[in-house]
Amino acid sequence: MIPLWFPLTLLSAFFLATSDALTKKALAGHNEYLVAWLRLLPTLPLFLIPLPFLTIPAVGAEFYLCIFSALPLEALAIFLYIKALKLSPLTLTLPLLSLTPLLLLVVPFLLLGERITPYGGAGVLLIAAGGYLLYAKRDRGGVLAPLRALGAQKGALCMLCVAAIYSVTSTLGKRAIAASSPLFFAACYLPLLVLIISPIALYKGRGELRLMAQNGTLKASALPALCYAIQVIAHVYAINLTNVSYMVAVKRLSLLFGVMYGRYLFREKGGIAATLIMLAGVLLIVVAG
Repeated sequence: MIPLWFPLTLLSAFFLATSDALTKKALAGHNEYLVAWLRLLPTLPLFLIPLPFLTIPAVGAEFYLCIFSALPLEALAIFLYIKALKLSPLTLTLPLLSLTPLLLLVVPFLLLGERITPYGGAGVLLIAAGGYLLYAKRDRGGVLAPLRALGAQKGALCMLCVAAIYSVTSTLGKRAIAASSPLFFAACYLPLLVLIISPIALYKGRGELRLMAQNGTLKASALPALCYAIQVIAHVYAINLTNVSYMVAVKRLSLLFGVMYGRYLFREKGGIAATLIMLAGVLLIVVAG
């Protein structure tokens, strides 16, 4: 029987990739900080309106410690991600994001005491390797180009920082969910995240604020925001049901979905071998993890 966390994680990965693809289109001709902000802003009513009707769990110091430790890191990751996309080609940045599952072999053990099986660990490694190869091999510099770019491309270094930050915030999020509930965590975390990034995004996009409605920024950001909200809900439920390393590794299938979008929407070519490597990793985690 397939565990519930697996389809929830696939749902999260699919809607994350969909949101990213739509955001890529929305970024054309629009301020990247405002687009990132508008992708999060519509989550406020989606999570705040149900809050009075939720059963408020008894939360203690651990919940607040995790929340307020993760929020500044999450905000930093969002802006580093934007900067990475702006400064360097996707072929030099996205492969580095697939390194998050590797870091999650260590971080959850240190912060949560989570242990994974040898087969599960092998599955995580395969997903990370496949996710890296999906994009890395497209660059003229070869498979090692993203790693070599760390010394020359600021965008690549930014994405490496994002991968490291996500390994910590995912683990802290799991602790906060365990100390409360998935929906209560999302209803607190996302609005607070918007509150933190709003001043920075509004300052960086101040020249375009008055033109958002006229130049199509608002319209272009609406659908990416909806997809992002759906992936958040699926994420917080899935990560509460299994090891952080397993869930985030499987969620990196968003890179695979991204390749599919690239092929059919942007006429890019994907890698069949890398896809098979990732699927083999998923099979190991689900069957023997």
